[in-house]
Amino acid sequence: MKSLDLVVVERLLALLMLVLVVLAAALMPAMAGEVRLGKNVRVGGHDFSNQTFDSKHRARIYLYNQKPRKEGCVWHGDGHGGRVKVCHLQRK
Repeated sequence: MKSLDLVVVERLLALLMLVLVVLAAALMPAMAGEVRLGKNVRVGGHDFSNQTFDSKHRARIYLYNQKPRKEGCVWHGDGHGGRVKVCHLQRK
């Protein structure tokens, strides 16, 4: 009987640890950090060197195999006081 009780306790501890891990992952902010792109950074063959993105200044980069309809980058407001750099670029 003791071994059966030990198995039940181990399963309860494993379930508790799983619940704690899921709660920690759910409560962490998704965009708490800042990304600083250094020298010679390329995205799809395009130069993105020395740019900084955080929760107020974000980037949305779309890469196309053919020439995109609206080629280039433009800044837009995100509706919450921040800015989003939207880029439609062709792969090089």
